[in-house]
Amino acid sequence: MIRRIWGAYRRLRLGTRLALGLGALALVVFAIVGTALTTYMRDYLSAQLNDQLKLAQVAQSKSILDSGSLTGKKYYRWYYAVYDVSDGAPVLRRPEDAGDMPEDPDSVDDLTALARAQTVTGAEVLRTEHLKGEGLYRLRACEVEPGVVLVSGAPMDAIEGTVRHLITVQVVTFGLALLALVVFGRALLRRGLKPLSDMAHTAHGIASHDLTESASRLHLRADAPGGGPEVEELRTAFNTMLEHIDDSLAVRARAEQRLRRFVADASHELRTPLMSVRGYADLFQYAAANEPEERDRHLARLRAEAARMGVLLDDLLLLARLDAAEVETPLRMEDADLVALVEQAADAFRASHPGHPLTVRPGPASVRLRLDPHRIRQVLDNLLTNAAVHTPAGTPVSVAVSLTPGAALVRIADKGPGIPSGDRARVFDRFYRVDKARSRDRGGSGLGLAVARSLVDAHGGSLTLADAPAPTVFTLTLPTAHTPA
Repeated sequence: MIRRIWGAYRRLRLGTRLALGLGALALVVFAIVGTALTTYMRDYLSAQLNDQLKLAQVAQSKSILDSGSLTGKKYYRWYYAVYDVSDGAPVLRRPEDAGDMPEDPDSVDDLTALARAQTVTGAEVLRTEHLKGEGLYRLRACEVEPGVVLVSGAPMDAIEGTVRHLITVQVVTFGLALLALVVFGRALLRRGLKPLSDMAHTAHGIASHDLTESASRLHLRADAPGGGPEVEELRTAFNTMLEHIDDSLAVRARAEQRLRRFVADASHELRTPLMSVRGYADLFQYAAANEPEERDRHLARLRAEAARMGVLLDDLLLLARLDAAEVETPLRMEDADLVALVEQAADAFRASHPGHPLTVRPGPASVRLRLDPHRIRQVLDNLLTNAAVHTPAGTPVSVAVSLTPGAALVRIADKGPGIPSGDRARVFDRFYRVDKARSRDRGGSGLGLAVARSLVDAHGGSLTLADAPAPTVFTLTLPTAHTPA
């Protein structure tokens, strides 16, 4: 039973549960306050009755001393009994001198027992007794003179009636106050928790969105004001979370677009050499088998296309390994001289591109770094080759090595026509060519700069393109005190 009640309580809305909890707390407070007030009122009225009994007995004592009997003022339904103490035992005087007595003998015995207790203790005695047929009485016994004891009894009906009336007023008042507290408290809590309900509706709206779509965005936000600092803090955290999810979805959408473009470009780049290999193989099989010169020419073309496809696959594999650098790094780190690598790359460039004058500007004699010399040389060769391929014959190219606090810089510049402003933001994208016709007589597969930047990033450095459209300046930055993991 208790489990079912607890289960039903937990299924209630938060505002209702808070209102009920507040009502239960208020009920406990009301019970404590009511009990304390009732106890205080009962004790206060009892003390007043005790004082009234004492004053009445003082007056009756004078009457007994003066006339030997009770002749003073008597209150309605009050009882008086005079006892003479003989041999330590109280004896009730004759009825005409004893005072007003209860009719029931058992009640008289209660008065006699109180007189006996006073005789034993020698001091006044107060006691509450229920007199048969009369109700609850407050009894007081005192010594009038040596050997004479007066017992008085006052009804407590007025006190009990007042206490019962007080309890009734308290129950009604506290009940109405409790009802008002629960009702109005529920309304106030519902209003205060409305921002939380708005956030719940926003969450339901988000749940109804199809987030599997590539273009999915979360434009819903919890914008309803109010609720206090705590709710405002929760609303801010909630909206921040939604912003983060929205940004993550945007990043995922861009990543999926890049992946689709990458797969399409990779398929296109691989399809061309594969078709060439297939075509040359068909020619070799059907037309050139009996012509040695033609056969050798077709074999050379087959090898060239296979080599071109191998270079493309090597670049793709290298990019994949760089993307998974936390699992497997393709770098072989060692101490090497960056200036020596630049000079080697310059010598190779002069030998392979004699039509482009190359100048190595003065700089530090030696720059020792922790790097992979083979991969950094690959980056330098790629940047120099781009400068030759994408500029007219005779265009000067320059290389400069410099040092800054914490980094070494290699600046490669050419005085060619530069890169159009619309293409500058995407020159490091995979398979991207400035030549929209995708021709291969100027430039390779479009992976060179992407591979170069990924290699530099793996070293903890950066590869950037200067903002000015011309001349074209690439800056390679490597940290002087960085050891990649």
